[in-house]
Amino acid sequence: MLARSAALRLTLAVAAGIIVLSLLAMGVQYQMTARELAAQNRALLASDVDAFAALYDQRRIIALREAIAFRAQTTAPEQALFLLQGKQGEVLAGNINAWPPDLPALAGSVSIEGARQFQHDQTPYLGVARMLPGGFPLLIARSETAAHTVLAALRRSIVGVGLALVLVGVLAGLAVSRVVIGRIDRLNRLADRVAAGDLGARLPGRRSDDEFGQLERHVHQMLDRIQNLNRATYRLSDAIAHELRTPLNRILQKLDRSPGSDAVRAEMRDAIRIFDSLLDISGAEAVSGSAPGLVPVNLGQLVGEVAELYEPLAEDKGISYAVDLTPDLWVLGDRNLIAQLVSNLLDNAIKFCAAGDAITTHLSHMGDRHILAITDTGPGLPDDLGDLAFERFVRGERDRAVTGHGLGLALVQAIATRHGARLTRPAVEKGFAISIAWPKVAPPPDISDDS
Repeated sequence: MLARSAALRLTLAVAAGIIVLSLLAMGVQYQMTARELAAQNRALLASDVDAFAALYDQRRIIALREAIAFRAQTTAPEQALFLLQGKQGEVLAGNINAWPPDLPALAGSVSIEGARQFQHDQTPYLGVARMLPGGFPLLIARSETAAHTVLAALRRSIVGVGLALVLVGVLAGLAVSRVVIGRIDRLNRLADRVAAGDLGARLPGRRSDDEFGQLERHVHQMLDRIQNLNRATYRLSDAIAHELRTPLNRILQKLDRSPGSDAVRAEMRDAIRIFDSLLDISGAEAVSGSAPGLVPVNLGQLVGEVAELYEPLAEDKGISYAVDLTPDLWVLGDRNLIAQLVSNLLDNAIKFCAAGDAITTHLSHMGDRHILAITDTGPGLPDDLGDLAFERFVRGERDRAVTGHGLGLALVQAIATRHGARLTRPAVEKGFAISIAWPKVAPPPDISDDS
């Protein structure tokens, strides 16, 4: 879950940006420190060089030799190097005994110009090497060990701070993501309940004053509006069905006493069946997602009983009829509504199939669901319908001549939603297939009860 979290990715991206900026700032500070330390060391070297240059200008080699001998007594080679050699390479004064290798003495006056970096006894130095007039080599150098030590400590500090920032960024990302995902999961669980048909579902607890709290309030207001609109629709549908069914029944009773009105009576009964179907659909939709009224039902047994009733009808039309059921698969449901659902699907299949076609009813277990699949090799749904086939009174132009009113699949959808079942239409090469995934429940302690 966290690996796919947009909140985690966003938090880590922000943290990475902060870390990069922090490392850049520390890098700039490191460069400034390095330049400052180099400038300080060069200034110290320049001070020494200027002092020796003044003495050399005044009294030449004698004064220079005395000054270097004095500095050599008070300065360790680890801090600074001083060496004045004679024409034959002998040491006239200094705190080292030999000239550093690979450091030629340049001709010229005693000055800071041409200062070079070199290594002596694995210690870094910045120094001036001159060949004075008359063939006297002179070396004046300042150790860079202190500067390198400071810079090394600063580098370790930068690496440590960088690693600490990465760790803090990851931990902050995980913490923020868990909080955000927790808030989003609340909304997702609510959406799942609403998608299952429970329009009365609401998030518990008080709403916070942040963006998530505002979103939760907006979702609740939206659900309240949808629920009110659905209730108004249900009341209108029920009112129409109830108010019209009563006078139609009265008219039908009067027609029953009148000879020669068989066709009219048939139409009246058909109209009453339409209102009954509408009431069934409205009733199933009105209680969708609510558990009250549902009891454990042996789905395998119930589907087998209903399928057995339709077998003779299929045989009379010359339709191949197969039933493959896994026994003792239990669901929480309304036995009559489930039977009506299976009846509608089998009735539709037999109605549209012709001799030589096949109908298969299959019930199996998969994960936490029981899968009821009914397939046939009939003409299938018209291409112009698609998912609209589950809407009320929707029929394809091809099927206008077939008796019906386009309410069968709408009732199947309503009943499936009532039970929290997921309805899908698997693709088939020919005919029509429908699959309904029912939430499973454990068998009741006493399964001898036929309910």
